Amino acid sequence: MQFLSGISLGQFIPGDSYLHGLDPRCKIISTGVLLSGLFMASDAPDFALWGVFLAALSVLSRIPLGTMLASARPVIFLVAITVLLNIFWTPGREVFRAGFLRVTAEGLLMAFEMGMRLFFLVTFASMLMMTTSPMAFSDGLERLMAPLARIGFPASEMAVMMTIALRFIPTLFEETDRILKAQISRGADFESGGILKRARSFIPVLVPLFILVFKRAENLAIAMESRCYVPGAHRTRLNPLVWGRRDTGAVAGLVAFISLVVLLDRTILRYLAL
Repeated sequence: MQFLSGISLGQFIPGDSYLHGLDPRCKIISTGVLLSGLFMASDAPDFALWGVFLAALSVLSRIPLGTMLASARPVIFLVAITVLLNIFWTPGREVFRAGFLRVTAEGLLMAFEMGMRLFFLVTFASMLMMTTSPMAFSDGLERLMAPLARIGFPASEMAVMMTIALRFIPTLFEETDRILKAQISRGADFESGGILKRARSFIPVLVPLFILVFKRAENLAIAMESRCYVPGAHRTRLNPLVWGRRDTGAVAGLVAFISLVVLLDRTILRYLAL
């Protein structure tokens, strides 16, 4: 069972790169801008530019490109389902038919666009977590949501909840991998048989996994209470967040890149297509 190996979704990778040194608020805002800009991509040249940008982020973060791409492995099944649904259920000009399944040219194009968007969405979101420590992410998220506290929104509690949820992702993968190896060593078979047999074989994995998750959640709650954590209480910080010039430059550079992609898509690439 090797499908859980090499998964880096939600993991923080310490470093001293340019991206690691950016203010967490800058990285959160930039990620939101990136995810919004992805929905403007509509064809292969656009996604090629996004691929080049992803490679540039790999250089700026000093994180191997393979590690970044591996972060999308947990959603490969979701990408495949999305692609298949768009291929067979999008109306348009028929390319070929296999029984009751009909493949259209518009469906192939839509499947490509949705698959690439979903892949880049997960990869860019993982880049945020790879270059931002849990504490810095929580502080940045809380500071960004602070204005909402004036209308009663629990900004501090929400930031803590989101941080804990994101940090539990790699923990779940680690525990699942450990339980799988333990069951395989006892003679469990997860690879043979049909779909129903494989699904039933995972029951001995899910039961201890849920028990471990609840235990970890209880231990975390006890640890927070023992450290006198009070939701919504004002707390000082050892390293206050400071927005610098390079943070402003990073956001401006990102906006310029997205504007360039949109400009190329609307003018040069469309002209060449004609």
